[in-house]
Amino acid sequence: MPQILEISTKGRGLYEFSDQLSSVVSGEGVLSLFVRHTSCSLLIQENADPDVCTDLNEFFHRLVPPANDPSMSYLTHTYEGFDDMPAHIKSAMLPVSLTIPVISGRLMLGTWQGIYLFEHRDNPHVRQVVATMIFA
Repeated sequence: MPQILEISTKGRGLYEFSDQLSSVVSGEGVLSLFVRHTSCSLLIQENADPDVCTDLNEFFHRLVPPANDPSMSYLTHTYEGFDDMPAHIKSAMLPVSLTIPVISGRLMLGTWQGIYLFEHRDNPHVRQVVATMIFA
């Protein structure tokens, strides 16, 4: 049975939610995750050193700056804020769904891996991720 997880963000950045998946994961199969928004993404990323998330956030902010940056003057979709269209571009570049193997009721993540929602907007949001366990 699919579950909808709600993840509250405080603005642009990576938010680990691996622990919230324990209520969904069981048995053998795969866990499917899908984010229901067009201005954030899902990532599997290192969770040991928080600098990794900081650096990723800064890299994508520099790669796709806000619409009021002179290099982004070609953008026309700006009525939802200077961060909105860049957020759509980032979510088009990054995954919005993930599939993770599950063995004996445990996510088969590596030692330093965590599952993150990558918020691309500047303001806080409550994001929904659909989590579905698919049994082998």
